[in-house]
Amino acid sequence: MSKLAEKPDRRKIRDLRVLANFIHIYCRENHLDTTKEQFSGNDDLMRAALGKKRVLLCRECRRLLRHGTAKLLMCPYDPKPMCKKCETHCYAPGYREKIREVMRFSGRHLIGRGRLDLILKFFR
Repeated sequence: MSKLAEKPDRRKIRDLRVLANFIHIYCRENHLDTTKEQFSGNDDLMRAALGKKRVLLCRECRRLLRHGTAKLLMCPYDPKPMCKKCETHCYAPGYREKIREVMRFSGRHLIGRGRLDLILKFFR
């Protein structure tokens, strides 16, 4: 397999990892009293992104992560732009507002905890 063929998969794996981590942080901090189950990706890329990390999510956040994963994997653009700068909004309206809320909260949470190293790592 050539390097050009491998690169999009690595980028998608990174994007999936960021999405899963941000949703995990949001759920852990905001849904304290809800029952959580481990998220298991059905896709090889999602399994590669999560590795052995346990991502415990409530039902609502599992649904959001499944929706986000599907949209990321089906993105018609190459290279994939950041969703907030994309001309084609593929997230359903309710999910779009929720993912904005999750990203805003989790980014602030990491910065507030002095975890700039993680923020930089996520966006490399």
